[in-house]
Amino acid sequence: MSGSTDELELKARVDDPAALETALQRAGAELVFRGEMQDRRYDRGGSLDALDQVLRLRTYRGTAAYGVLALKGPVSLHHGYKRREEHETRLDDPEAAALIVERLGYEVVMRIDRTIVEYRLAKAAVRIEWYPSMDVLVEVEGEPAAIERAIAATGIPRDRFLPESLRFFTADYERRTGRSARIAAS
Repeated sequence: MSGSTDELELKARVDDPAALETALQRAGAELVFRGEMQDRRYDRGGSLDALDQVLRLRTYRGTAAYGVLALKGPVSLHHGYKRREEHETRLDDPEAAALIVERLGYEVVMRIDRTIVEYRLAKAAVRIEWYPSMDVLVEVEGEPAAIERAIAATGIPRDRFLPESLRFFTADYERRTGRSARIAAS
């Protein structure tokens, strides 16, 4: 999980999370993590946002406990997939990393809290995400061929998978339901 990559991903809204999990298990997907995942995005005076970069600390609590610190580059499209350069490292002590980042003058500018189940299917990561008050989403990451195989295994129509950000899906939820989306616990 540590290193530098060009991250390719697609997301979709999930109507039946239990059916999705069953489909993934039938396809031979391996459970990687089940539990809580908290993201804290940091910035200093909007300097990262101005460059379309993200400094993120992700904390996992569930079948395992650890953190991941990441710096993500600008978003682009690559043959229909959302693409970002990503540098990340796994951490045993995410609280210490948060203290270091904050002491360097960065402050939390976005909180995202969700319950997740993450599977590995061949060379694709498939993560189902439940938010405090919003649609359930599935995110598929990997190389194009692996992404397409994983999408086929989900049983969700291919045209529902989009190269869009979480903001797109929150706006879609609010437009469809007339309710405010909530992506953080507090």
